[in-house]
Amino acid sequence: MQEKIINLQTQATEELAAIENSTQLEEFRIRFLGRKGQFSSIMKGLGKVSKEDKPRLGQIANGAKKAIEALYDDKQRALTADSGGSPARNDAIDLTLPGRRPETGKLHPVTQIMSEVCSIFEGLGFSVAEGPDVEHDHYNFEALNIPAHHPARDMHDTFYVSDSILLRTHTSPMQARIMETQQPPLRVIAPGKVYRCDSDITHTPMFHQVEGFLVDRDVSFADLKGVLTIFTQKMFDKDLELRFRPSFFPFTEPSAEVDIACVICDGKGCRVCKRTGWLEILGAGMIDPEVFKMVGYNPEVYSGFAFGLGIERIAMLKYGIDDIRLYYENDLRFLSQF
Repeated sequence: MQEKIINLQTQATEELAAIENSTQLEEFRIRFLGRKGQFSSIMKGLGKVSKEDKPRLGQIANGAKKAIEALYDDKQRALTADSGGSPARNDAIDLTLPGRRPETGKLHPVTQIMSEVCSIFEGLGFSVAEGPDVEHDHYNFEALNIPAHHPARDMHDTFYVSDSILLRTHTSPMQARIMETQQPPLRVIAPGKVYRCDSDITHTPMFHQVEGFLVDRDVSFADLKGVLTIFTQKMFDKDLELRFRPSFFPFTEPSAEVDIACVICDGKGCRVCKRTGWLEILGAGMIDPEVFKMVGYNPEVYSGFAFGLGIERIAMLKYGIDDIRLYYENDLRFLSQF
């Protein structure tokens, strides 16, 4: 065993002296000093020698290995000095390559539109209020003039948590919540998520709305038209024509669906607007006196208007998107465009 150790040390010393580059040096390290190298085999073989010889042979083997390791380190430093840099490695950084710009995150298009909508209405004097996603039946329906068994409840396809608790179907419950605790004048918008049992290319089970309302003395439908006209002009950066069509909402009277001249064809008629020249954008109306009575306001003294718009709908019109599901598929090819 002693002779074997000495012969291995002699062989390693001679081979190490003949090495000329870092590739050969790495091959030497693996063959002699690696985990499965020849010196490791020697160390494992010491377990088979007699107890009397083991300490002496172990000392010789450790000394031989340390001597080769020292020679290996000297050779590595010599090769590094000759090359004028660090040893060649497969994963070495090539400093001559151009840099790679790290990808930065961006706000989701729905978040961008939500922020822009809120900013426009804040510029018109509206404050922002947020409410719970899990709502009480009273605020979601009854306080908005939609009592139990009212046919309008079928329009909402509600997710119920219990008999009286549900996922809010619109952000309109904030009307009742705020009017219960504050006195006019009020100018408030309520952005947030809403939930309905609906899913196709223009609807999703969860989407975003902004509810807005204004309550004061002598508020008229003309005030509503003025606010919405300014909003659409700022939102789409165009002097768009608006159209109000009679409609029905339980908590407004009179009620209207609001259309804008098609932002794609400027009202001339195209595939997007189905050749009508108009695109539906939101619902609005004058707050029903029954809603005022439920929150303790005198409808003979105060009047007001309310409107609700879908953020995804606004984003689809502004960006020319024809499938709402694209917002939620997390496809970076789509999201990186915004």
